[in-house]
Amino acid sequence: MSDADRASLELLIKISRELALALDLPAVLDRVLFLSIDNIGASSGSIIVLDENGQPIESAFSMGGKIFDQTRLQLRLTFEHGLAGWVARNRQAALLPDTSQDPRWLRRPDDAIGQTGPKSAVSVPIMTRESLVGVMTLVHPTPGFLTEDHLSLLRAIADQAGIAIINARLYTESQRQVRVLKAVAESAAVITASLKLEEVLDLILEQTSRALRVEIASLALINPQSHELVFLASTDKSDHSVLGMHVAAGQGLAGWVVEHGEGVVVPDAYQDPRFYPEIDRQLAFKTSAVACAPIRSQELVIGVLELLNPLDQAFDTDALLVLDGICSLAGTAIRHAQLFDHLEAAHQRYRELFEEIIDPIVITDWQGKILEVNRQAEITLSQDSEVLRTQPIQQYFHADSERLGAKFENLMSGETISHLSALVTRDGSEIPVQVYARNVQIDGVSHLQWIFHDITERTNLDRLREDLTSMIYHDLRSPLANIVSSLDVLSSQLNLAQGSSLNSLLNIAVRSTERIQRLTDSLLDINRLEAGQPVLNRKLTAPLWLATDTIDAVSPLARTKSIQVISSVTAKTPTVFADADMIRRVLVNLAENAVKFAPPGGKIYIGARKDGQYVQFWVEDTGPGIPAQEQERIFDKFTRLTPEGGPRGLGLGLAFCRLAVTGHGGRIWVESQPGCGARFNFTLPVAGKAKAAASS
Repeated sequence: MSDADRASLELLIKISRELALALDLPAVLDRVLFLSIDNIGASSGSIIVLDENGQPIESAFSMGGKIFDQTRLQLRLTFEHGLAGWVARNRQAALLPDTSQDPRWLRRPDDAIGQTGPKSAVSVPIMTRESLVGVMTLVHPTPGFLTEDHLSLLRAIADQAGIAIINARLYTESQRQVRVLKAVAESAAVITASLKLEEVLDLILEQTSRALRVEIASLALINPQSHELVFLASTDKSDHSVLGMHVAAGQGLAGWVVEHGEGVVVPDAYQDPRFYPEIDRQLAFKTSAVACAPIRSQELVIGVLELLNPLDQAFDTDALLVLDGICSLAGTAIRHAQLFDHLEAAHQRYRELFEEIIDPIVITDWQGKILEVNRQAEITLSQDSEVLRTQPIQQYFHADSERLGAKFENLMSGETISHLSALVTRDGSEIPVQVYARNVQIDGVSHLQWIFHDITERTNLDRLREDLTSMIYHDLRSPLANIVSSLDVLSSQLNLAQGSSLNSLLNIAVRSTERIQRLTDSLLDINRLEAGQPVLNRKLTAPLWLATDTIDAVSPLARTKSIQVISSVTAKTPTVFADADMIRRVLVNLAENAVKFAPPGGKIYIGARKDGQYVQFWVEDTGPGIPAQEQERIFDKFTRLTPEGGPRGLGLGLAFCRLAVTGHGGRIWVESQPGCGARFNFTLPVAGKAKAAASS
């Protein structure tokens, strides 16, 4: 073995040992380059590392025993137009005895004759398993200095370097992934530390700026109504900040990211057609490089995170990966913060409503222990909330166990249950209330809500009405009986001629007293029927007689308005077992109401027919009709639907009708459309069925 071969072998062994100890890619490149230059005797050299796509990602350049960094532009020019690029594209080594005579050499001013620049060069591809991982080039200032022997030695060194570069790249990639994971993990711990939206946005920007070292970081969210991007946070706190700015859908890089749902890194913003320079002009700012990524929540893009002008002049290759990781965390954190804000707002609205409502409200557990009260409950019960929270709700009112359940179990379905009761205040006085109780969920826990509506005025009014009704009945009944008796005596003794004026006056007096008597009898019946007393004076009654007597009673009133009363009841209609006077008053009430509301010249229809085991009666008019929402309410006591200027009344007639009909085992209802008149219907059991039911 010659001395030259021995030296080459020793060099390769030394390089192999050196490379085995190095894992950091820049350190590997620097060491390989130094050893190669030193042992071959070159003046300078370079190693360019390529990625899987054949693009330069790392380099080392040595001259005069020192390592220099190449700018990205210098590296790109060297690779695209110089000898290294030719070697990479052709995967073939090259020996240039005289660089001035070879077009593959990228000539520079220092390469001219008489200058110290390279005059001879060798360049070899660095291969591993048929894959190109880089190019190594050595140069010397003397033409013809580098020979085929040097080229062979450089090939051997490249073979050794290839494995080391692959290992270093893998190590660098693993370190990069560790850095990314560390940055994302640190971001996760910081970003999720708050549930306040404003704080979360600031934490996201602070963490992103720290991880990627940029001049400005900004965050924008999509407005769900306008679909615009609205910048809500920025690390730039100057007067020309982007805060509050609206960006139309699809506008600029941020708009493009939202539309396409993917992140971008733009090294030179003004060279990218997607960039919108108008924002720079508005903010008096100069954007050089941009990194922008979408923020997602549940697979939907809800905003963007935008970074401007890296402090290291260019974004790292893993910048977008880090940014995507932070954006993934940001989407979840922002959505949680938004939901928390909505929840806080809902709680605030509930608290305001809870405190400002005029009715006392008490929240208890299922045992009745008071947990919360509003201000009105404190005032009404004359107790401080702290005292109330130590006591059971049962101490302040009597709960209707039949409706609510012994342990409030009837409230478990979520239905609101209402009943009448009385609140007991601190001094022992009682306030009549309508209680509304229901099951409510507060912070995911089931509670009972009690609302107490003060019905003192309603109770007093009901009592006044009852007293008035009782007074009318008792004070009118005795003198009315005297008037009726006197009129009967006058009628029998005077023996007035039919049609005479005195006879007409007497008839008017008789009819008027009959109406008053019907009213007082109806008031008495209302009291008896509401008390649950049965209908006693039942007998076989013919519907034809009821209809005929009703027409006789209302005809004088109908004639005053030129209203025609028409009956379709026949003798074939089955008889009913009823209190004839009470049912007659029902028909008269319905017919008089029809006369009141029918227009002058109108018609009223009275009818009856068999309907299964019942006889259905009806009174129909051609009046204004009754709104659908009022058709149940009109049967309540003291309810009047009289229009302005229309006929007035006490609101007892239809209440009496309902009590009388249901007391006989029938039902009553109304059919009406506004503007199309109204038809009141009621049913009574046919005689056989009604008699059997009454006897049982």
